[in-house]
Amino acid sequence: MIKTEQRRIIVLEQYCKGCELCVSVCPRDVLQMSSRYNDHGHAVVEVVNHDACTSCRLCALSCPDLALEVWKP
Repeated sequence: MIKTEQRRIIVLEQYCKGCELCVSVCPRDVLQMSSRYNDHGHAVVEVVNHDACTSCRLCALSCPDLALEVWKP
């Protein structure tokens, strides 16, 4: 049996202002801007390639509004 690590990226959409900093710093193209908007009228980021995530946290560290959380068990 092979145990695989699970990573989890949480997008707090209510805090996202659509600046795309997280998308630009991700070395694995895990994130992209979605066509959805939050209550403030900003496009929000979404996870599109979860399996490629290495939990480097560059996305969360670059977010000025703390809209991303990255968890690694």
